[in-house]
Amino acid sequence: MPGQLTLLDAPSLWYRAFYGVPSSVTSPDGTPVNAVRGFLDLTARVVRDTRPARLVACLDLDWRPAFRVAAVPSYKQHRTVEGGAEAEPEGLDTQVRVLLEVLDALGVATAGQPGYEADDVMGTLATRETGPVDVVTGDRDMFQLVRDDGPVRVLYAVEKMAPYTPGTVAARYGIPGTAYAEYAVLRGDPSDGLPGVKGVGDKTAAALVSRFGTVEAMLAALDSGTADGFPAGSRAKLQAARDYLAVAPAVTRTVTDLPLPELDDALPRTPRDPERVVALSQRWGLDSALNRFLAACEVAHSR
Repeated sequence: MPGQLTLLDAPSLWYRAFYGVPSSVTSPDGTPVNAVRGFLDLTARVVRDTRPARLVACLDLDWRPAFRVAAVPSYKQHRTVEGGAEAEPEGLDTQVRVLLEVLDALGVATAGQPGYEADDVMGTLATRETGPVDVVTGDRDMFQLVRDDGPVRVLYAVEKMAPYTPGTVAARYGIPGTAYAEYAVLRGDPSDGLPGVKGVGDKTAAALVSRFGTVEAMLAALDSGTADGFPAGSRAKLQAARDYLAVAPAVTRTVTDLPLPELDDALPRTPRDPERVVALSQRWGLDSALNRFLAACEVAHSR
């Protein structure tokens, strides 16, 4: 169906809710539901303020995909426990199961792809969309999805849903507005275990991306032997990091061509399964959060 599409970076948002809402927010039996309540309230705010016609919660079906680990073995390694499983905070997995049940009962579409992260799902859905898209996330890597046609913008949860467009990204980082993935390769990202190029900081990374555009273009310039366009000392630093530069873009760039099915992604006006919503609400003490979400949906539908 036509109309504004909003993509939720669900793992990013439920982690933010888990740590941002006190664990004293509990169900009637004392089980923490802070991540569930926080996620629903954040989504309600976005729906009320932006009034999308369509809504999709995008999921990690593999939080540390093999192709990214093969490219850069340190990718998210610091977040693993023995055996390679994700080091999740205690109780979050239970809350995620509850939240997914709630979203299903409400009729909010979810999307994921085996072997890929939510980033790739968002990248694919945003790329194939011809109309306006909002990407709601706390992950700066998603700035790479912004574009003027459509348009596609990022609502950045870390900054109270500040909207990022190509112009915003360019003004903040001094790079072409759609080139954040290239910038991230050079400067690195400790939160993802991405080392970056040793000795290349923000300003040099921005200058290189502005001059060459892509990592592949930088490597081609190294091969050509030219010194033109390289800030002082940067050519040698890139040369020393050639092996890393050859593989790292696979980590930072989202996949944009996943074989995702067509989704029934219309923003619900009323719950798909009202009886199950009531049962879940009573079991987990979600009346107020669910009422706020449904009220926001009604506002969106009244546009």
